[in-house]
Amino acid sequence: MEKTKETWFQKVEKMHPYQTLMYLGMFGSGLIFLFLTVAFLSSGTGYFEQYGHKIPKAFIVSTFVILFSGFTVSKLLIYFNEENLEKLKSNLILTAILGLVFTILQFFGWRELSMMGVDFRGLPSGSFLYVLSGIHIFHLLGVMIFSVIMLVQYHQNGKSEIQQILMLTNPFERMRIRLFTTYWHFMDLIWLVLFLVFVLTF
Repeated sequence: MEKTKETWFQKVEKMHPYQTLMYLGMFGSGLIFLFLTVAFLSSGTGYFEQYGHKIPKAFIVSTFVILFSGFTVSKLLIYFNEENLEKLKSNLILTAILGLVFTILQFFGWRELSMMGVDFRGLPSGSFLYVLSGIHIFHLLGVMIFSVIMLVQYHQNGKSEIQQILMLTNPFERMRIRLFTTYWHFMDLIWLVLFLVFVLTF
């Protein structure tokens, strides 16, 4: 008997609640960034021409950092499937550190903008630079906090071989890592789009 093709709604119904919440959150965040980016582009970006089209160097460096973090986070599921807890933890730590470095570089980027005279007191386009990058940092900090929670749990489960085996064979844990990876890549993509918009406007 021929199987009927599942509708989009039926696929959503079969999702775990965590998956549904994350995808809804990503959709909502995407809309926020879209509206703010459109508002930024409509606010008169020609204001930046007087600064010689110098995008903050810290923004450039942070872009390479977050791209590398996208590579490290993609290894998490591989190490989980290999049941290699040590590499899983070390890669998760590295990913979190790269996220922290990215965040620090954003503050340096704001400092560079301020030194150029781009601040909240100028035209709205200057304010949008801080708002867009700031909201991105806020989202990234949320997933970084979750990475710390995962690390604590992995450390506790690693004390017992039985707990470690149960965790590394748990489909729920595999789903958590997949969701974490997906959201991190989503944050990577959001920054790349923002960075491209910033480059085109400077």
